Amino acid sequence: MGLFDNAVPGGNITKPLMIALGALLVGKMLSGRSEEAATPQAPAPAGTDASADGGLLGGLGGLLDKLKNAGHGNVADSWVGTGQNQSINPGDLGSALGPAVIREIAQRTGMNEQELLQQLSTALPGIVDKLTPNGQVPQNHQVASAFNS
Repeated sequence: MGLFDNAVPGGNITKPLMIALGALLVGKMLSGRSEEAATPQAPAPAGTDASADGGLLGGLGGLLDKLKNAGHGNVADSWVGTGQNQSINPGDLGSALGPAVIREIAQRTGMNEQELLQQLSTALPGIVDKLTPNGQVPQNHQVASAFNS
C-alpha cells in the first residue's frame, strides 16, 4: 500500500476498506469489478457534494467539512495537524457522513454498515494524517495519486 502502510493500527488495510476510502475520497475507485470500471459511476446519493474525482463527498476537503459541520471540527483538525490524532466514534462518523453515503459505501464494499463505520473510524485518522503531512489538505488529484501508488 506504500503511503498507507502505517496509517491503520495493525498495518492492515483490507481491499473493502480501500474501496470504502476510495469511494469517500477519490470517487474513481469502485468495487474492483472490471465491468464496473468501464461504466460511468452511479450518481452520488442525494444531498452529497459529489465531484468527478472527489468521491462521494467531494474529496478530502468535503469529508473534513462534513465532520466540521457535524461538530467534529477538533477531531478533523487533529488528523490534518501535526499533533496527536483524536479518535472518532463510529456512530459519530456515521452521523457526520449521513445514512445515504454510508449505505452507498456499504453496497460498494459488501460490508455491513456497522462494520464499515467501525473500520472507517479506525482508519480515517491515520489515512487523513498521511495525506496531510504538512498540515495542508491536498487537491483531489493528489489524493487520487496517493491511492494509485
